[in-house]
Amino acid sequence: MPKQGNIRKLKASDIELTEKVVAIQRVAKVVKGGRRFSFSAIVVVGNGDGVVGYGLGKANEVTDAITKGIDDAKKNLIKVPILNGTIPHEMLGKFGGGYILIKPASQGTGVIAGGAMRAVLEAAGVKDVLAKSKGSSNPHNVVKATFDALLKMRDPFSIAQQRGITLEKVFNG
Repeated sequence: MPKQGNIRKLKASDIELTEKVVAIQRVAKVVKGGRRFSFSAIVVVGNGDGVVGYGLGKANEVTDAITKGIDDAKKNLIKVPILNGTIPHEMLGKFGGGYILIKPASQGTGVIAGGAMRAVLEAAGVKDVLAKSKGSSNPHNVVKATFDALLKMRDPFSIAQQRGITLEKVFNG
């Protein structure tokens, strides 16, 4: 998981989660007798209401890799602030060579995002968002960069509380 300033971890047993497989890779290990194949799967889980997690599973069979990925994802759940079906503010995320930009969008826009990023945002329950992936298109890096951006998000309620002002002042400046 990326560095976490304010930890928003949750327990998987409390929530009904949906799973989405982002990518499956066939990996070859060269041994004396030839190649030995195994599979790695990146899986995103979420409840569609601000809770999302990702996991990586590796096994000799695809189904086992996906199952391991789901179990890993349930251990890495975070809470994402969602405001009127979109994100509260613009944010940049970075992991390795993967850079992403996510912006709030007006109602009815939909999720405009690339493959791996789309899976994370939809699992989190974001309905309207504009997103751009820059740099690496490697699904591992894009998913982790998206989580980096989502973890850095701050909801207006916590900002109002932190500054000691009313919620209206946060929006009206």
